[in-house]
Amino acid sequence: MITFEAVNELSIDALMRVENACHTHPWTVNTMQSCLAGRYFNLAAFNEQQIIGFYIGEKAGPDFTLMDICVAPDFQGQGIAKQLLAAFIEYGEKHHAENLFLEVRETNTRAIALYEQAGFSEMSVRKNYYPSSDPSKNGHEDAILMGMTLLFG
Repeated sequence: MITFEAVNELSIDALMRVENACHTHPWTVNTMQSCLAGRYFNLAAFNEQQIIGFYIGEKAGPDFTLMDICVAPDFQGQGIAKQLLAAFIEYGEKHHAENLFLEVRETNTRAIALYEQAGFSEMSVRKNYYPSSDPSKNGHEDAILMGMTLLFG
């Protein structure tokens, strides 16, 4: 059974295992550590005692940003990312966020479909935002900035 709970810096090694398995250009340990306290919030998915996915969000005034979300490759396609994303949205609603934002690689079509299904809309494009190993991308690829309005004020 998959369970969900927030984690702290004691889980850094497990978070980094998932991060490194999911991303071609993963966060560093220092970046991950800096995003586990202060204005940041998170939720991890567990299969028994093993972290198999997580999200990290950031509070910036009335707006919350999904900074990172990933699910270990062996557990992808089981709806865990959808549950983590729903939890991020619910957190924003409970804490009276006005808007939710995220950035996604233009080539990550599965994630874009998930975000659109959850109610996010494309707002703009950040040119050459992400590093890329794809030779056709000249070392960088665009980020799609997506958002969702929660409170009209």
